Amino acid sequence: MRRVEPQVRLIARPRLDYDEVAGYLADVGGESWLERVDRGDLDDAQNLAEFAGRICYRSWEPGLNPNVRRVRTDQDEYLRNILASAHGSVLEHVNFSFVVHNVSRVVTHELVRHRAGTAISQESLRFVRLDDLPFWFPEWAERDAELMERATELLGRMEEFQQWMAGHFGLDEEGVNFGEKKAKTSFMRRFAPEGVATGLTWTANVRTLRHVIENRTAPGAEEEIRLLFGKVGELMAKEAPALFGDYQIEDGAWVPGWRKV
Repeated sequence: MRRVEPQVRLIARPRLDYDEVAGYLADVGGESWLERVDRGDLDDAQNLAEFAGRICYRSWEPGLNPNVRRVRTDQDEYLRNILASAHGSVLEHVNFSFVVHNVSRVVTHELVRHRAGTAISQESLRFVRLDDLPFWFPEWAERDAELMERATELLGRMEEFQQWMAGHFGLDEEGVNFGEKKAKTSFMRRFAPEGVATGLTWTANVRTLRHVIENRTAPGAEEEIRLLFGKVGELMAKEAPALFGDYQIEDGAWVPGWRKV
């Protein structure tokens, strides 16, 4: 049994093709917008959200839409208004991908309930054979000496059984085809606890991220997923502060300034 800590890494973010954006803006007369925005890699997410919002009203410059006489030129102010007015659809264009590592299937079963606006690719224990049982314990459990002794002993026995089955089925012997390995590995996973650590790639758009960060750091959320999405919130507050800077953290709960975006 190996103790682990839930981890999350941001591995992909939006990237704009500014030449194509410029070609579109030349057609509609909004070239000055590109002169106002920063074009660094870390700015593309916020630029994309602003672009999607402005296309709805043709608000690149005053006068392009006869109904628009004044436009916000400060991006932070513009995006705050997007959040405040609950114009959440424009945030769905902005996707981020995370690799989530050393989280239990308790967490992944909770996470797949958030289907809208996400993509999920999870490690399959039908194919990946367990030779140890990585496991996370909350701090309160680690302080309980008798609980930890019994839990460690039980997990050790389950881990030993995994290893015994692999030997009993001869899965590492020469000539065993992959179909046989897959069938036996699928059977063996039935004897792994739900708390065994696993991993997945999780992609979500900003609208979904805002909802899940609030929902899964709330006091009533399961404690491991609270820990995970506290880390996600920290990543996103640094990555796109204009889109995630309205949160207040209250006893680990990320409470947004604007809800139902």
